[in-house]
Amino acid sequence: MSNNPSQDITNVIVTGKSGAGKQPRIDVLKEEFNLEQLSTGDIFRKYLGKFNDYGYTKTLTEFWDESKHTFITDDEIAKKLAIDDKDIILGLKAKYFVDQGLFVPDTITNALFEAAFSQKEYKKQILDGYPRTRDQAVFLLDLIKKHDSTIDFIVLVDNTDERIIKRTVQRRICPKCGKVYHLTYKPPKDNKCEVCNVEVIHRSDDTEEKIKSRLNEFQEKAVPAINYLKENGIPVINVPGHLETFTTENVRKSVMEQVEKLYPQPY
Repeated sequence: MSNNPSQDITNVIVTGKSGAGKQPRIDVLKEEFNLEQLSTGDIFRKYLGKFNDYGYTKTLTEFWDESKHTFITDDEIAKKLAIDDKDIILGLKAKYFVDQGLFVPDTITNALFEAAFSQKEYKKQILDGYPRTRDQAVFLLDLIKKHDSTIDFIVLVDNTDERIIKRTVQRRICPKCGKVYHLTYKPPKDNKCEVCNVEVIHRSDDTEEKIKSRLNEFQEKAVPAINYLKENGIPVINVPGHLETFTTENVRKSVMEQVEKLYPQPY
């Protein structure tokens, strides 16, 4: 690496079980390597928002061809909506599954991710929440190869199921800005967000039952994705999601100690 490692990092993946403690580690990488966070959750909200802003209120089933088990063509969708906006069409496709509580197929997730990643010119991103399946990992490697980009390394935030369940049931979220609090480790003053001054909430999916379901999903889907990337030459570094003393500096040290093992600095 050069004397300024931030100039050498193209893209990084941060992964781990839901509730493992990814965000504080992402924040370290953003600061240390001058990267942006590209979150699957934010991508979905962006494109769903674009479709919702369009104001279409009819059923979406008319855009689905049940005989072929796929959507009608984008040209047909554009004609029905009387628009020529690929972002709105992507939002429609995501909403079709989300509104029914169905798993969004990899093909749709991949299309949404590619659209967002392309706007960042396929570089200087921390991929958060993607890839989540082996098929998504295959798509990602094909995509970066096509656009002469790279994934430098994967940060796997490691934590036990028991700690994750204990932590997550006490997690609170600002419904406006998304800032995360914790009733024990980082309690919100007067139960309000320090940034927005609105009352924080307990997410409906932060129950023990749903947390266990997400933990199982990580083993079944995300682990094969990580293994595929590793088999294709992308190094994986493990960083602890639990620290005996949680401070910003301790988090930074725990991440950078592992990164520096991958990129030893000359002395």
